[in-house]
Amino acid sequence: MSYQASPPCPSKNHNYQPQTCETLPLYLEQNLPAHIQLGGNPEDWTVKEVGDGNLNLVFIVQGLEKSIVVKQALPYVRAAGESWQLSLDRAYFEYHSLETSARFASYDLVPEVYFYDEEQAICVMKYLTPHVILRKELIGGKQFPNLAESIGTFLARTLFHTSDIGMNAQEKKALVSRFAPNHELCKITEDLIFTEPYYDAERNNWTSPQLDNDIKQIWQDEEMIQVAMRYKFKFMTEAQALLHGDLHSGSIMVTETDTKVIDPEFGFMGPMAFDIGNYIGNLFLAYFARPGWQEDLQQCEQEQQWLAEQISTTWKVFTTGFLQLWNNKSQGDAFPTEIYQNHLGQRALHHAQSVFIETLFEDTLVNAGLEINRRIIGFAGVADFNDIPNADLRATCERRALKLARELIVNAKNYQDLNAVHLFAQSI
Repeated sequence: MSYQASPPCPSKNHNYQPQTCETLPLYLEQNLPAHIQLGGNPEDWTVKEVGDGNLNLVFIVQGLEKSIVVKQALPYVRAAGESWQLSLDRAYFEYHSLETSARFASYDLVPEVYFYDEEQAICVMKYLTPHVILRKELIGGKQFPNLAESIGTFLARTLFHTSDIGMNAQEKKALVSRFAPNHELCKITEDLIFTEPYYDAERNNWTSPQLDNDIKQIWQDEEMIQVAMRYKFKFMTEAQALLHGDLHSGSIMVTETDTKVIDPEFGFMGPMAFDIGNYIGNLFLAYFARPGWQEDLQQCEQEQQWLAEQISTTWKVFTTGFLQLWNNKSQGDAFPTEIYQNHLGQRALHHAQSVFIETLFEDTLVNAGLEINRRIIGFAGVADFNDIPNADLRATCERRALKLARELIVNAKNYQDLNAVHLFAQSI
């Protein structure tokens, strides 16, 4: 795969038509490549619309021999309705993000794309079964032995190989050019994560009245808000690597032995710590939500301990894999081999890597805190908290999470490892 800086994405889809369960079989009969055989005739296929996210239509199509997933972008934010218009181009970015991730992380960690229709904003992908959405399983208290290894490896491979450390400068700049037009979804992130939780924005939605005073204190917390604004600027200006852009437990499908990262329509070139922090932040959300789902205190503590171990192990797998790739790299104009491997030597390389990882760790903690805040205060909450039926108990769990969020945002420099973060979380 090579990257060209020619027209980066579609702009108009004049013949676009949203699909339904009734129209989709005919569309697929006319457009699917010949090598994708579902078995039987279109009238024999079962079509079910299963999209439960904020943006898109998602169908499962079951033929007599094969099943597929069909994902189609809508010209608006599904969770908000047609009043919030949105370009169809996000399907383009999702497709190219999946293809790029597959190049570096392999189809072991992302779903295979069978077919992409730019005009109809449709991706046809492998049907993942018996995979389930990770967030739902975490709410149920389930544990997955390979999760940290899989996500840490995904992050290491995708972030390293799409950065200037691991990619030659020409390819990297072409990749930046390709994803730069994904400004609409970046604007959603800029608003919902970095801006709206820190003032009385109309779209904010928290557990009220239980958290009203807590939220008002956050809006008056200049120290925390100043950090959030600095990290918004970093998000907008640091094109370090290709990000998933929305990496949370709802964007991961799992079995006992397999993990797949899905839904990268927010893909863009940004700061590495954003993806890592988003994922870790969502595991902390699951951590603080456990008392709302598990009444047995001993079992609740065991489940929280497992989540804390997942956070630490994911970071360890990521850093180990990232540095191994760095040590063995054959291209990448940042930290060039001519200087570090061939001139200054291993001591200087290890020092450069140590400073890089230390900064990345601090930024990861801040982004984790920002993700926690936005999920509790902002527009797009999470089922971990939202589905806890007792509002008072829900607010108690959320209040603890908000305390950790502030600590991570304001005092990230004080932490050398995630075990220390866990100790603080336990003390809340």
